[in-house]
Amino acid sequence: MDKEVYKVLVPHDFTGVADCAVEHASKLAKSFNGEVYLLHVVSKAKEVDAVQEKLNAIVADSDNKYGINTHSIVRIGNIFEDIGDVASEIGAGYIVMGTHGAKGMQKIMGSHALKVISHSKVPFIIVQEKGPSDTDVYDDIVVPIDYSDVTKQKLTIAASIAQHFNSKIHIFAAKESDSFLQTKLDQELRFAKNYFAERSISYSMENADSSGGFKKQLIKYAARINADMVAIVNTREGALLPDFFGSDEQEVIANDAEIPVLITNPTQKIVAGGVMGS
Repeated sequence: MDKEVYKVLVPHDFTGVADCAVEHASKLAKSFNGEVYLLHVVSKAKEVDAVQEKLNAIVADSDNKYGINTHSIVRIGNIFEDIGDVASEIGAGYIVMGTHGAKGMQKIMGSHALKVISHSKVPFIIVQEKGPSDTDVYDDIVVPIDYSDVTKQKLTIAASIAQHFNSKIHIFAAKESDSFLQTKLDQELRFAKNYFAERSISYSMENADSSGGFKKQLIKYAARINADMVAIVNTREGALLPDFFGSDEQEVIANDAEIPVLITNPTQKIVAGGVMGS
């Protein structure tokens, strides 16, 4: 495995939103002078040839359109396991995967996708049909902060991307009614500010209202500032942010503003060139 070539993996299902994921992945990989790999998983060997031909056509189009080396992989197996496995095998830095919004997420990004994400050692960037900006890929990154113990990893993720793209971080802070939790949250916020300041990363902070769901306020805030990404953490297997977002976290991933969402497992430490175990 060539560790010196930065790689971004895109699971491709031959839909428009998957093509959009290729666009995001190409700009991301290009910023690292890297390459893009397209993956399609089939259940039967007899499907391989036809799928390979379709992927090759997309590879050729991507090479011409984005000016970056693109490769194809067809795997016989199970999509819920093979995405993470292939990403590890090729040494991918990120997996960029498209979703068709809230309705489509019932198939791809519902409970099954949590299994995909939890299985992967590589972080996911979930995108919809909105393409990346014409300038830098991620100029503005929103980092939600609550009192949970995964805050440090959110900061690590956000700082790594911000330093690479010279992004601005926008901290969005929860408002706790319980005084003990609010005190803990204040400590986390002080730590976050110092963390970014020590790394010379530009940041701002916005407080959520005491009333109204934090999740909904987060998305509204991210949309208002035209954010390029929201960075969150999968806190345990089988559920995204169970304490932070509640049971309907799908709304964040398939947000109406179509803002890409970075999701990573808490066992991962993100660095500009890839992923390391914590």
